[in-house]
Amino acid sequence: MTKAAICGAAGRMGKTILEVIGDTDGIAAGAAIEQSGSPALGLDAGEQAGIGTLNVSVTDNIESVLDDFDVLIDFTRADAVLENLETCRAGNKKAVIGTTGLTAEQQQVLQAASEEIAIVFAPNMSVGVNLCFKLAELAASVVGDSTDIEIIEAHHNRKIDAPSGTAVRLGEIVAAELGRDLAECAVYGREGFTGPRERKTIGFETIRAGDIVGEHTLMFAGEGERVEIRHVATSRKTFAGGAVRAAQWIMDKETGLYSMQDVLGLS
Repeated sequence: MTKAAICGAAGRMGKTILEVIGDTDGIAAGAAIEQSGSPALGLDAGEQAGIGTLNVSVTDNIESVLDDFDVLIDFTRADAVLENLETCRAGNKKAVIGTTGLTAEQQQVLQAASEEIAIVFAPNMSVGVNLCFKLAELAASVVGDSTDIEIIEAHHNRKIDAPSGTAVRLGEIVAAELGRDLAECAVYGREGFTGPRERKTIGFETIRAGDIVGEHTLMFAGEGERVEIRHVATSRKTFAGGAVRAAQWIMDKETGLYSMQDVLGLS
C-alpha cells in the first residue's frame, strides 16, 4: 500500500486529492500538511475534507511525519514546494508536484533534486490535457508554419499566476516543434494599435473570472479554416486523479524527473 502525504490538505485541491485517494485502491493518505496558522491544524484530515475519519491529523511540520508517507503530492506555492522538496530529498521520499509558476531557477532545483529522488512534475495532471499536449505537437508539425497560433486560457478569479502553466506548456510544445524560441515569439495580450500580426508569433490571452476550473484552447488559424484543440475541466477531480495516478506510477522509480507524458506512456 502506497502512503501519500498531501500538502495543502485543507485547500480545495488538497481536499479533492484526499477524496480521490479514498476512492482509489492501492494508495492511502499517510500524512496531511498545512501552513502554520491554518485553522485545520490538529483536525482529522478526512473529517475536515468532509470524507469521514482517516486517523491522520493535519500538521504544519512535514519532518514530524516523514516516516508516515512514501510520496508527497504538492500543489501549493512555489516557495513551499521547494522547502518540502528539500525535506523529501533528505528523507529519500518521492514527490509529485503540480504547482505552476515555478521560475527557471526553481525548476533547476527540481532537476538537481531528481538526481537523488524520483519526481513527477507537470503543469497539469489531467489525463485529457496531457493528451492535448500530444495533439498540439502533431498539429504544429502539420499546419503550424502556415497558420496564426493563439492560446486562450480561462481560470477562476483566485488563480495567482498568468498565463497558466498549461498554456505556457502548450506554447513551449508548439514553439519547439516549429523551431522557435517561445521567449522571443510569445505575445501576451494586445492593446492599442499593434499593427499587422506577425506570423511567427504565438499569442496568449488570459481570462480570470468566477469559479472556472480550467479551460484551454489552442488555435491554428489559416486562410479558410482553423483547427482548435480544446480542453475544458469541470471538476478538480480530473487533476487530483492524475496526481494520484502519478503517485502510484512513480513508486518503482528510484531517481529522475518525469512528466505526465511519462506517466501516461505518451513520451
